[in-house]
Amino acid sequence: MRIAIIGGGISGLVAAYRLRQRLGAEADLVVLEQSARVGGVLHTGELAGEPVDLGAEAFVGRRPEVLELMTELGIDDQLVRPAGKRPLVWAQGTAHPLPGRTLMGIPSDAESLRGLVDDATLAQVAAEPQRALDWTPGADIDVHSLVADRFGRQVVERSVDPLLGGVYAGTSASIGVRAALPTLAAALDRGARSLTEAVREALPPPSTAPVFGGLRDGYGALLAALTAASDARLVTTLAATRVAAAPRGWVVDPIGLVDAVVLATPAPVTARLLHYASPVAAAAAAGIELSSSALVAMALPLTTDLPDNSGILVATGEPLRAKAFTLSSRKWPHLGARDVALVRASFGRFGDEAPLSWSDEDLVTAAVADLTTVTGTEIAPIHAIVQRWPGGLPQYAPGHTERIATLESAVADLDGLAVAGAYLHGVGVPACVAAGTAAAERIARAVTSRVE
Repeated sequence: MRIAIIGGGISGLVAAYRLRQRLGAEADLVVLEQSARVGGVLHTGELAGEPVDLGAEAFVGRRPEVLELMTELGIDDQLVRPAGKRPLVWAQGTAHPLPGRTLMGIPSDAESLRGLVDDATLAQVAAEPQRALDWTPGADIDVHSLVADRFGRQVVERSVDPLLGGVYAGTSASIGVRAALPTLAAALDRGARSLTEAVREALPPPSTAPVFGGLRDGYGALLAALTAASDARLVTTLAATRVAAAPRGWVVDPIGLVDAVVLATPAPVTARLLHYASPVAAAAAAGIELSSSALVAMALPLTTDLPDNSGILVATGEPLRAKAFTLSSRKWPHLGARDVALVRASFGRFGDEAPLSWSDEDLVTAAVADLTTVTGTEIAPIHAIVQRWPGGLPQYAPGHTERIATLESAVADLDGLAVAGAYLHGVGVPACVAAGTAAAERIARAVTSRVE
C-alpha cells in the first residue's frame, strides 16, 4: 500500500503520523515537499547559539490537539507556558494597554477602551446597544464593515486590526466574521440585539487556565518527533505537478501510481493539483488568497530596557514599518532565563506586503528603528535573523465557510483523496493538527475498505 502526502507542513506530517498508526509498518508513506525542509511555517532556527522559533511560536492551549499529540510522542516535557504578561498597543504615538474582555479586539464594553480611543468613540461604543442592529441570519461580511459601523473606525484600527494582523497577517477588511469569529456569528444569528450583546455572548467564560502554550526547544522538537514516529519517506526539493485519477488509485507526478493521496498544500497549490480531478473543488480553493510576511528575530544585550509586557502591537495607520513586536524574553520565562534579550519584529499585512521586497539589511534597520521608537530605548542588536514567509497565511474572507463547504463536498466524491491545511478550519497549529488527523482518517477508511 503506497500513499502520497503532498506537503510537509504540520498538517502533512500529522497526516503521515496518523496513517502510520492506522495502517501499520507495511504502508509505504511518501511525504513530498517542494522546499528543502519540512515544517512549513513552523521553523526553529538558531539565534545567539540557542534555538528560537522563526515562524509560529505558540499554540492555543485551551484546544487539546497539540497537547495530546505531544503526550503521544513522548515530548510533553517540552511544554512551556507564557508568563501571563499583557501586550501593549502602539497608537497615536503612545503605548496603551491592550483592552481586556474583547473578542479578537472587539470590545464588550466602552470602559476597556478608555485612553485608546477618543471620547466620541467611547460614547459611540457605550450607546451601541440602543441602536437597532440589522443582521440576517447566515449572513457574512468583513469584520471592518461590522465593527466600524457599530463602534467606529478607531476601534477597528487600534484594537481589532492589531490582533487580526497577528493571527492572519491580514486586516479586518480582508477577514470575514463567520469564519474568523464563529461564536460571534452564531450569537448574531440567534438574534443578539446589538454587537455589544453578541460579543458578550460569544466571549468564552473567564478562566485561569493558560491561553497559550509553546515548546521549550521550539517547534523543531515537535517536527522531529513527528517525522520519526511517522517513519515516512521524506522527499524534499521536489514538487508534485499533477494529480489524476487512475483505475486503481491515483497518479502523482513525478512519483507515479499511489493508492491514495493527501493534499496538505496551500490553497493555490491545492487548486492547481485538483484541476483535473475536481474542477469544482479546484475553483473553491483558488478563491482563497494568501498573505505574506517577514520576521526579524533579534538578540539584544540583557540590560536592554524593554517594557514588562509580552509584546507591542501596532495600530493601523501608524508611521511605523513593523506591525508588531513580540518581547519573547518577557513573554516566555524559559527564554527570559537566557543571557540575551530576545525580540521578534513582524512585517507585512494582506494588501501591504512591500516589506517582503526589502533587503535583509533594510528589514533589520526598520526593526531596530521602530523598536527604538515604541520602547523609547536605544536598540543595539547583538545578532539578528530575517525569515520571510511568502504566501504564509490564508485569508478567511467573507464567504469562506461556504467556499470550504463546497470544496469538501466535492472532495468527498473522490475516493482515496483528502485535503488538509490551514486554509480549511483554522490557521492555528491545533486546527492544522485536527485537519491532518481528519485527512488521515478519511484515507485510512478508504484504503482499508478496499482490502476488506
